[in-house]
Amino acid sequence: MKFLIKWFINIIALLVVIHVIAGVSIDNMQTVFVAALILGLLNAFIRPFILILTLPLTIFTFGFFTLIINGYLFYLATKFIKGFVVAGFWNAFWAALLFSIISSLLSFMLTPKVDIKCGSFRHTGSGRLNIDKDDVIDVEGKAE
Repeated sequence: MKFLIKWFINIIALLVVIHVIAGVSIDNMQTVFVAALILGLLNAFIRPFILILTLPLTIFTFGFFTLIINGYLFYLATKFIKGFVVAGFWNAFWAALLFSIISSLLSFMLTPKVDIKCGSFRHTGSGRLNIDKDDVIDVEGKAE
């Protein structure tokens, strides 16, 4: 289900990018579905390796190089998909930036929130912190 939600978000983000960035075009709606899928796969599988390989450069540029990587992956997607055209690298750069912003915002709004509870703490007023024993995991590993 999470995969389908993320794919839907990528489709919407790509449709917005196509309408906003002048140098980006797609032939038909089927190509939008495939391009959104390919962009998601590139970002999920190829991007982490590129980020690790270029980590010193990314640190040196205070993270700006990550934007270059995103633009390159957006441009790379056009090489795999017939009918998905980006006029040049800078169009891909701005398209990837807009794509990232839109997909991040939509992911924040549409993905289900997970509530994590780590334990209950109570202050008794005596200067000591009481921890509910039911919410604590014993990690000492004593054999009985």
